[in-house]
Formats: sequence, C-alpha cells, structure tokens
Amino acid sequence: MLDRIRATIVRYGMFTPGQRVGVAVSGGADSVCLLDVLRELAPEWALRLSVLHVNHRLRGEASRADEEFVRKLAQSYGLEFRLRSLDVGQLAGETADNLEQAARRVRGEFFLEFIRQGALDRIALGHTRSDQAETVLFRFLRGAGTAGLAGIRPVTAEGFMRPLLEVDRQDVLEYLKERGLPWREDATNADPAFARNRIRHDLLPALSRDWNPDLPHVLAGMARIALDEEAYWAAEVGRLTSGHFLHRPPALLFRADWLGSLHPAAARRVIRRAIEETKGDLRRIDLRHVEQVLELSALVEGSRRIRIPGLEVFRSFDWVRLVPAGADRTASHDYELPAPVPGEIPLPDGTTVLSLRVLEPETVPLPARDSAASRYNVSDGDDLDWGRISGPLCVRNWRPGDRYWPAGHTRETKIKLLFQGARIPLWERRGWPVITCGDPIVWARKFGVAAEYAARPGCGPVLRVSTASAGSEL
Repeated sequence: MLDRIRATIVRYGMFTPGQRVGVAVSGGADSVCLLDVLRELAPEWALRLSVLHVNHRLRGEASRADEEFVRKLAQSYGLEFRLRSLDVGQLAGETADNLEQAARRVRGEFFLEFIRQGALDRIALGHTRSDQAETVLFRFLRGAGTAGLAGIRPVTAEGFMRPLLEVDRQDVLEYLKERGLPWREDATNADPAFARNRIRHDLLPALSRDWNPDLPHVLAGMARIALDEEAYWAAEVGRLTSGHFLHRPPALLFRADWLGSLHPAAARRVIRRAIEETKGDLRRIDLRHVEQVLELSALVEGSRRIRIPGLEVFRSFDWVRLVPAGADRTASHDYELPAPVPGEIPLPDGTTVLSLRVLEPETVPLPARDSAASRYNVSDGDDLDWGRISGPLCVRNWRPGDRYWPAGHTRETKIKLLFQGARIPLWERRGWPVITCGDPIVWARKFGVAAEYAARPGCGPVLRVSTASAGSEL
C-alpha cells in the first residue's frame, strides 16, 4: 500500500522537498489512513505536516466528538492541529447552496486560506479510487462531458493533492485494521437523502454485481483517460481561442461564424473555456448547457438570449456574447455629456474616447498615428462644416426613435434601421454615441455626419470628429 501511494505521489509530482503540507482529517477512515501514510512517507520529502479539521456542526455531539478525536490524533503524532468550526446548516440557509455544497465550500475556503497566507504549500485530501468511481458515475448520470468525466483531479492548480486516489476504500480499511488504527463513522454517509450515498450503497454495487464486477476500476480508468484528454485540450483550446475571444469586461464575445468553422469537439471545448473565463468557474455547468450555447451560435439569423447557470448568453447578427447574470441590468447606459471644442470626451463604456478639433481646410491631416495611438482603433474622422455649428454640442447615447439624414443618403433614416443594415449587435447599441447641436443630431458613430452639416469643398474650417477605442471593434 505504501509503495502504491509513493508511486502516485511521484507520478503526479505532488510534493517537493521541505514543503509544508496540511492534511485534511475529518476523522473518517480515509483521512485517518492518509495522515498515517503521510507520516510514514514524510521523511522521504522532508515534509512538515499539520492537521486541518472542519467542524460543520451538523451532528451535534457527534460533530464535537469528531473534533476531539482528530485533535487527540494530531497530538499523538506530535502535529499541529488547526480547526475551523462553523454552522454549515445556517450557512446553507443563507445561500443557494445545499448542505453538501456549503460544507465543501467551507472546507475549500478554510484550506486555501493557509496557502494564500503562505502558511502551507500543499493540502492533502483523502479521496480514494472508490470516491473517483462514484464521482464519475454521478457526473455521467448528470450528463457531464469529458471534462466532468475526468472526475477528481490528483493535483489541482490551487495546491490540493490526493495521494490515495489510486487505492480503493477496501484497501484503506485493511490498512487501518492491520495497524490497529481507530476511526470515526459519520452516520450521514449512510443517509439515502444524499445522492452520492445512493450511488455508493445502492447503484454502484448493483451495477458491479449485475454487469461488471470490475466497474469501479473501469470508471476510475475512464477518469484517467479523460484527464489526459483534458490536459491535451487545455493547450489546444488556448491556441484556438487566441485572437478570437474579445474581452469587454464583464462580457466576453466571439464571432458565431468562427465557432461554426470549428469541429464540434473543439467548439464544445471553446464554449466551456468562454463560460469559465466569464463566470470564473464551471460550477453547475454540464453538457446540455454547452449544447444550448452551440445551438444558439448556429442560428442563421435573428437575435436570441438564453440563460445558463450564472450567465446570460446573447446572439445578435454575427456575434455571441456571454455576460454574468444580472450584469446588464445593474449597468446604466444613458448618458449626456458636454462636448467642448477642442476636447476629448471619455465615454462611459470605459474604452472609447471621442475627439473634437477644428482644422483649417488646407491643413486637414489624418489623425496622428504615434506609438500611443497605435494601441487603439482610431477612426480617420468625420468632418463637419464648423461654420454651420450654431450652438454648444452635446454627446449622448442613442435612444429609441432617434433619426437623422446621414450625408450620402437620400432621406432621413431611423438610426435603428442603420443599426440593422450595419449588423450592429443589440448590446452595442445601448451606449452608441451621437452628437447633437440643440435637438438635431449632427453626427453618429459609424454612420457619419448629418448631410446638412457635412463639410463640402470650399467651406471654411472643419470640425473633425474621431473616436479611439482600446481593444478591438466589432
């Protein structure tokens, strides 16, 4: 057993010499085994161990007895004992989490605090191959894709290590009995109210009995293969998305036709990456949500919005946009700002600057393309006849019903129709800048100056309007 666990530690590079490792010990068989094993193996890496325990306060006296058991266990090994005691039931009632989710989140936050503070380098967790098999089956039944079927990771970027992941629960029990080591039994592990318990005690044994007695090993093997697939695809998706993801915090956008050009296997993984970058994680995201985004992206025309856990996803013309749920409703898009001449007006989108300056007709240059300007998408500018401007100018966002007569057009047109003709996505329109002189619109972004105010050959000074936007334009 020790040799197998040592091989797992080496295979995944779990520890380096001299690291400080916090061992998560609940008092159950797996975690007690983990602590004893690491105490045996610690000298090989000169590891400095300490014991971490979370009292969830879910089982009254039993929870307090677990805490005392782990405290004494740590003392018997001469190790530091670190505790967090928290009423997880109350916490779950205050959040959208169920008890399992709330308890998992509390443990994760407690463990990660030590790494973030520099007190520990690694956290060792007691998950076994039996846990892996149950996790893979559970996720398969929920409709997970390959990423979900990779199951429990042996090593995570946060610093969690799982040295027991290639031994079975039965191996753990035999190890403890051989060494005469006691452990605590958690009654909730037999409660059928929890889906994982039904899988552990009913479904997996039945499938093993009736279909394949080696099923736990088959499921764990599937997880290893899926994990290798994920490692390959992580690099490949990074290559595929380079230059195609447009970040407009808090939103992320990409072109629908680009996604449609990818093989479906690659497209699904690109969507997962987009969800993770926008949402911050993939919690509650499964294959059906990825498929919904894929179907949305495949629309030939029209606009549509869907909701998936934690996100809203929009399709409008050529673009797909992901944004955290509720982010658009909390943002105000209405603005009205004075437009001094000369002057530069930063727009509320945080990325666009509107520039106004008066130029003599014989010295009308293109905007300077200096090193600073090269970082932006700078328009060549639109020229208005300065002599026709009879009052102060104002820049504001487009509003429903706005209309004007753009130079080069044959009649006055609603800006909404101009948006449609130019295939401007719906979300881009809300803060779209126009310049007014009193009531009339004299300029609109992309659509140019109003015919009445357009500079013509022989006119005097011109007012040049140009925009500079950090990042890419749609």
